[in-house]
Amino acid sequence: MNKNLESLKNNVRTVLTGKDKMVEFIFIAMICEGHLLMEDVPGTGKTMMAKIIAKSIKGKFRRVQFTPDLLPSDITGIRFFNPKTQNFELKMGPVMTNILLADEINRATPRAQSSLLEVMEERQVTIEGETFAIDKPFLVIATQNPIESQGTFALPEAQMDRFFMQISSGYPDFNEEKEMLRLHRMGNPLEKIEAVIEQETIAHLQEQVKAVKMSEPVEDYLLHIVRATRAHDWVANGVSPRGTLAFMRGAQAKALIHGRDYVVPEDVKAMAAPILAHRLVLSMEGELHATKERVINAVLEHIDVPVEAGASQK
Repeated sequence: MNKNLESLKNNVRTVLTGKDKMVEFIFIAMICEGHLLMEDVPGTGKTMMAKIIAKSIKGKFRRVQFTPDLLPSDITGIRFFNPKTQNFELKMGPVMTNILLADEINRATPRAQSSLLEVMEERQVTIEGETFAIDKPFLVIATQNPIESQGTFALPEAQMDRFFMQISSGYPDFNEEKEMLRLHRMGNPLEKIEAVIEQETIAHLQEQVKAVKMSEPVEDYLLHIVRATRAHDWVANGVSPRGTLAFMRGAQAKALIHGRDYVVPEDVKAMAAPILAHRLVLSMEGELHATKERVINAVLEHIDVPVEAGASQK
């Protein structure tokens, strides 16, 4: 296990319990320069998690509450006329940060939602023709509440495809929730969180992950999974080529954090559902009979898994 990931998990454990798998996915997204969509019921620690990650990397954290009256300029920034100075001045929006929490993103209008498209894909914002680069690392963590649909605007497929992965953790079990009571009995332990990962380390990992090798049999295995989603009877639109690239990078990151410089089929299988499921558009029949995760699991069951030794990786 990567020592930086273990340090991050230990930091999170001082505030939240039962989140090890979620922390691993967030760490993978960060070193793959991707973004996260977290869909969970209210009060399960989504905002707290984003704050812990920001403090753990000594990064800047900004939170935007998405509401129907939110404007794109409220997110990216605006150039305005200052009557005192008689000049136009630039006010940068909350996107100029390291960790941006887009809270309840589906409560804003499509116009406001789309203001994140450029910054998520290109790590830059354009305000009245002038382009500004975003500092690295940069991670958007967007949240959705799955139990309320009134007054919401579903994210379009194009924006869903911008998210590297979609994850959820659900409720803690009995012992985890009991431990949570003990952690918070004397106050908020978030205040004691200290940085455990240097931003330079994250930048190094972002380069290192690209060098993780993938043999042709594993490469073919990954592609067979992707292409099977496009041919499935319950899928109207399968995984896009952007999703294929994200799938490859996620498998590389999974291998890297477990101390390998090559990808094995288990890495591919582990990253399939969180990276691919949210990119599917189910057909009407599919909506009636299955979930997106179930479709991915069905695809995995029908694709032959290659067997090979790590030494044969290239």
